[in-house]
Amino acid sequence: MNRNVLSRRVLAGVALAALALTGCGSSDNDSDTPAAAGSSGGEYASLSGELKASGASFPDAYYQEVITSFKDVAPDVTVNYNATGSGTGKKQFGENLVDFAGSDSLVKDSDGVAAGSFLYVPTVAAPITVSYNLQGVDKLQLSPETLAKIFQTDIKTWNDPAIAADNPGVTLPNTPITVAHRSDGSGTTNNFTKYLEAAAPGVWKLGTGDTVAWPSNTQGGEKNTGVAQIVKQANGGIGYVDLSDAKASQLTFAAIKNKDGQYVVPSLEGTTAGLEGAEIKEDLSYNPLNAAGAASYPITAPTYILVKTKYDDAKKAELVKGFVKYILTDGQELAEEVDFAPLPTSLKDKALAQLDKIQG
Repeated sequence: MNRNVLSRRVLAGVALAALALTGCGSSDNDSDTPAAAGSSGGEYASLSGELKASGASFPDAYYQEVITSFKDVAPDVTVNYNATGSGTGKKQFGENLVDFAGSDSLVKDSDGVAAGSFLYVPTVAAPITVSYNLQGVDKLQLSPETLAKIFQTDIKTWNDPAIAADNPGVTLPNTPITVAHRSDGSGTTNNFTKYLEAAAPGVWKLGTGDTVAWPSNTQGGEKNTGVAQIVKQANGGIGYVDLSDAKASQLTFAAIKNKDGQYVVPSLEGTTAGLEGAEIKEDLSYNPLNAAGAASYPITAPTYILVKTKYDDAKKAELVKGFVKYILTDGQELAEEVDFAPLPTSLKDKALAQLDKIQG
């Protein structure tokens, strides 16, 4: 568990214990004290049952923190989220094997989810880092055109003139480049390739999607953690990894040239700047990739929970609505602790309104 989150929970527990002891020695009516009413926890305490979910590994660190926190306010609810990747999550959701799914990419006809049977609920956003492992180089800048050429293996060594042009004054070795990518169907892949298509038009030739036809001389890893592991083990390695997993793996990441011509390192501040420039569609899908703004980190990715418009079991519908509401309210306070950006208030309010459409 994230140490900051753990410390906050320990302090909260101490505070609650102190309040409880104070209450025992007081003659005041307990119902008159704020402690008796509690926070929003009372809203969820009556819920019980189990929720099964699968999908994107990109937001997994955040969802696991929320699940742990939710247990404090809804002790009779068990939530299991299996980070299978967005592609598998959408497939299992369409086959009714899970109650909701996590996805960083939008649903396509080929995903097996019936049109009109689901809703997008945005939850958080985060940067996709371009993480690398190159001995002697602790700072790196990459333009989108150079990045595209690296990942489709047009550029094969680190001292290539295109990389050197992005990094004046930096001594680059002739180390071979090892490109790491996702081997599973992934919304992270979808967003990364969508970024390259938008930011390097005419240069990027591999298309976009949860999977793409990577060159045979690249290496595939399962989930963000698998890509991180390849990068960490290979001198000369480079891959795309969410910020939370990149930091957990102690990877170094490059500054990426944004639409305004500024090289920006991945950060929550850069993510928030990217969100502010994104256009939100009626179904609440949105695209913050390659957003304008000098401070915007250009590879900023959204993530969603897919919920059903109608559940056969009313109790299940109540559970889903309760848990997702918690993500969008109290759970937003956990986001930055695990390197995710909370939603802007305007988008969060629209996401909460989606829950009113769930029937059961």
